[in-house]
Amino acid sequence: MAENVAQAIGLRNVECRHARAEEEVRKFDFIVSRAVMPLPDLVRITKKNIAREQHNALPNGILCLKGGDLQAELAAFKKQVVEYELSDCFAEEFFETKKVIYLPV
Repeated sequence: MAENVAQAIGLRNVECRHARAEEEVRKFDFIVSRAVMPLPDLVRITKKNIAREQHNALPNGILCLKGGDLQAELAAFKKQVVEYELSDCFAEEFFETKKVIYLPV
């Protein structure tokens, strides 16, 4: 599915993988995830995979789809994390509590 989205919007510098982050050794500009675990755990596991060299207007980091009350989960990153409310862009009920969390790493 993610490959279809990338292809449909013309992205050529995207690689979609279904793998365990603990086993990945390569470096990436961004780690993109859905809400698979608390953000502190995701950062701990994937920080090693964030490239230091910058190529984008947005600094390298983690982009994660999450929902619900995230105050406690994001507390450790409060000064760094940016929350994008998806309800600002989508009217469907599903997006009412969904956010994209961006954490530069």
